[in-house]
Amino acid sequence: MSTEHGFVEGVSPARVIAQDLRADILEGRLEPGERLVENSLAERFKVSRVPVREALGQLAAEGFINVVRHRGATVSPSLRQDSLEYLQIRRTLEVLATQLAAANRGQPVAAELGKVAAGDVDPETTEHAAGTRPFHDLVGVASGNGKLREMLSAINQRVAWGLGTDWETSRADHAAVARAILSGAEVQAGYLMDEHLRRDEDTFVERFRSEL
Repeated sequence: MSTEHGFVEGVSPARVIAQDLRADILEGRLEPGERLVENSLAERFKVSRVPVREALGQLAAEGFINVVRHRGATVSPSLRQDSLEYLQIRRTLEVLATQLAAANRGQPVAAELGKVAAGDVDPETTEHAAGTRPFHDLVGVASGNGKLREMLSAINQRVAWGLGTDWETSRADHAAVARAILSGAEVQAGYLMDEHLRRDEDTFVERFRSEL
């Protein structure tokens, strides 16, 4: 996090500014519709306007703020509702990607999916002994559809903040989906992915019910 005296060495100011503003939005210190003025933010973080613009661009890409030319940036008034709608779109696209991956029996990343199927990897990060990519990225690669993978990557960037961290359930879900993909069971793989992502949606709705 940023401090009154500067930034952590080796971390870009834009990244720290985006992190702080993201926390301000999620924790209610910045309200929906509130304006974010570049000059004021530059003064707050004791930086030039360049890293502030970079940070605002990142937050806009993630859906936290809206940026209108000549009018500046404002906190998104519908962040949580937008995220729920993206989660619903994500589920549909992920099911398609999973079915395509099963048709390909997981190639060209079958070996990595085999490690997921065996439960040998951390479900959400690359920081594990097997060294594989995150599971949903593997499914995108195995789908063989580059455009579909790009769409899912963009959606995941917008909803990552609101997803839970039940790693044990995720690990079990991912292993089951990976096994179905590797066996070529397209319908089963799609069904299992649908159930997995539906749980994400249910958790999100329960967490933010009062704000939807």
